[in-house]
Amino acid sequence: MQVGEKWVIVLAAGEGARLSRLTTDTAGQVIPKQFCSLRGGDSFLEVTLARAERLVPRARIVVVVAAEHAVWWRSQLGHLPPANVVVQPRNRGTAPGLLLPLLTILGRDPEASVLVLPSDHFVADEAGFAASLRSASSGVARGAADIVLVGVAAETPTSDYGWIVPAGRAGICPVACFVEKPPTVQAERLMVAGAVWNTFIFAARGHALTALVEACRPGLVASLRSAMVLGGESLSRLYDTLPCIDLSRDVLQRAPDHLHVLTAPACGWTDLGTPERVARCLAGLPVRGGALTERQHSGRYDLASRFGEWPLDAAVPRSCRAYAPPRGH
Repeated sequence: MQVGEKWVIVLAAGEGARLSRLTTDTAGQVIPKQFCSLRGGDSFLEVTLARAERLVPRARIVVVVAAEHAVWWRSQLGHLPPANVVVQPRNRGTAPGLLLPLLTILGRDPEASVLVLPSDHFVADEAGFAASLRSASSGVARGAADIVLVGVAAETPTSDYGWIVPAGRAGICPVACFVEKPPTVQAERLMVAGAVWNTFIFAARGHALTALVEACRPGLVASLRSAMVLGGESLSRLYDTLPCIDLSRDVLQRAPDHLHVLTAPACGWTDLGTPERVARCLAGLPVRGGALTERQHSGRYDLASRFGEWPLDAAVPRSCRAYAPPRGH
């Protein structure tokens, strides 16, 4: 098998609607969460880019963004090559949002493998988590698997994560079952069965991923590729006709036989998808001196400034507690 380079795709075109109560500024403008800061430092997007740069050179990081978010991403992506910023006409779900940068990469490196990183995650132990991401990418590069999902140990039977049942106990192993956002009762059964949470981070051979999408959604890959070649308004016109296609629900859940999973060791991972998760995550972090303000330090909209508005009487999840890596790390 001919092996291309390793690339990273950063998904940064979402609206972050579930977090909009927390990301609305004093003027009433909703700021997409990926452009916000957790508590006054870099934005989630900038943190994700730093995570990507632990894995590949900047020249092999491609970010997909939305045209209507340009006022935010232009200032945060100026250090990337312009050709590595892929602008989506509008949001049509995670499948088109992934395919657009993936096809861009395959146009330059036909044998590329990719690691996909959402831009709304918190990780306490970045170095430890990066080791797991390298393992997933290396597994794909050496041919151990075509698609490797990265999972983390489940802490609660939540219904708003995807769940993966590994068909093995350690390392990269096949997926026995993949269920996207099951009801709580089913999530409880999955947790008992040893299922892990899907982080929606995964490594894949580029061609294997496009083939899987095409098998589940015939015509989508060819339509996108054709519109990209034609240029001009072709892509925008195609997006006008596309339904919303969710990669997890409409592709991955339908094809568990094509998937492998690597469960990352405890590293303090959480998906900051809801105000409650943000509040609980902040509650588990070490307290900083000084008042938290809306535009502290970096000038990014600071979610910690809204921290006091959300109830924190529930137990703080382990994934959001102040994390101390094992000795020797």
